[in-house]
Formats: sequence, structure tokens, C-alpha cells
Amino acid sequence: MKLANARAVITGGASGLGLAVAGRVVEAGGRATLLDIQKDAGDAAAAALGDAGTFTQCDVTDEAAVDAAVRAAAVRMGGLTLAVACAGVGTPGKLLGRDAPMSAEFFRRVLTINTVGTFNLGRVAADVMQHNEPEASAERGLIVHTASVAAYDGQIGQVAYSASKAAVIGMVLPMARELARYGIRVMAIAPGLFATPMLAGLPQEAQDSLGAQVPFPPRLGKPEEFADLVAALYGNPMLNGEAIRLDGAIRMQPK
Repeated sequence: MKLANARAVITGGASGLGLAVAGRVVEAGGRATLLDIQKDAGDAAAAALGDAGTFTQCDVTDEAAVDAAVRAAAVRMGGLTLAVACAGVGTPGKLLGRDAPMSAEFFRRVLTINTVGTFNLGRVAADVMQHNEPEASAERGLIVHTASVAAYDGQIGQVAYSASKAAVIGMVLPMARELARYGIRVMAIAPGLFATPMLAGLPQEAQDSLGAQVPFPPRLGKPEEFADLVAALYGNPMLNGEAIRLDGAIRMQPK
């Protein structure tokens, strides 16, 4: 599939990895719809993308809202061929907190946003994509989950986050197998330490220290590098049913 013809819906698209993906799609000649709960940031991001980019405020945990937003985006863009789930939270929390054990509500919230939110996008995107006219390669679309190296190397304080991202990876292969009959591929990307809003609030010294832990290149990843990988996935039909680490060979320490 050619990125120039992509019609993309991206959750968490108002900033960070999601916005970088949208920018890459639009730069190539495609169209992108950003879904995000942050209205002001979403409006600004869509304006920066120009006529090929639009924004819809949407909570990824709201099944009906995601359903309506994705279907409306497909109509507006003239199709849907790429769905990238970037919305998520990384709120830390220890199993045994200072005052009490982690609450089930805290754990549930992280999984609801990161895992159920990813599922919500994938389920609707697959339903829309199955009706696409196939490409010459017999493809109808690509769904990309954003996981994390925490799915493999979870640190102290990441019980909920690691579980949510491992579940995101766990969905990939069964989804890819089920959707193969429709020519819809499913992949996941597991980023390492990236310069996203999640880390941007840290002092520069702390960001530099984190980046120095990466074997090579010894720095934080750039959102544009994540977007480059999405573009590569979109163009290579043999990439299916797998999670790819994008991490500069880092393996996270216990804390």
C-alpha cells in the first residue's frame, strides 16, 4: 500500500507519537483524522496539518464515541486504510504503596485506557476496512497498536502499565489471524524511551540521563522515528501479526 493514498485515524493524535504519524501521512499525500480527548491541542494540531488533517474530540474508553468518530472520519476522508492507536497513560504506581496496596480501580483505569482503548479503535477500524476495495496486493488496511518495552521489561511501579501494554501485544496475533481473510494486517510497535509529552515534563538533565541509558543511539527516540516505522509497516505486506521493539537496544533495569 502507498502512504500517499492512506486514509488514517489516529488516537492520541493531538501530540507526541500520534501527531508525528499524522504528519508523516499528510506529508506523503494522505489524509489523517486525529482523535484525542484534548480539544485545544487537537484543534491546533489539525490546523497545523492543513486541509488534509482533521480533529475529533473523543475518549477512547467510550465505545459509542469511538465507533461514531471512526465511521464519520471514514466518510469524510473517503475511506479508512490505516488505524494507529497511540492514546495511553503511563501513570506509575507500586503494588504495595506507602499507605495501602494498589487499588483495583487504579489498575482498571490504566487497562481501560491503554488496552480497551486500543481494542475500541481496532474493532471499529476492522469493521470499516473489511468493506474496502482491495489493493492489487489484496490488502484492505493496517491496524497498528502502540505497546511499550515495559511489556517485556516492566520496572518497579509499572505493574498496571506493563500489564496493559502486554495485553496490547497479546491481541495482535489473534487479530491478524482472524482478519487475514479480509486482507487486513495487524502490527504493534513497542517504543523504548521517546521524547513524548510523557517525558517532556522532566528536567532536561533527567531527559539526558535517560537518553544516555540507550545503547545506540544514546538519546531519547524521536516521534518522527516512530512515524517512519509506521510508514514502513504500511508499505510492507509481509509485516503482520508481530510486535517490533523500537528502542535502540535498551533493556530496562528494575528501577
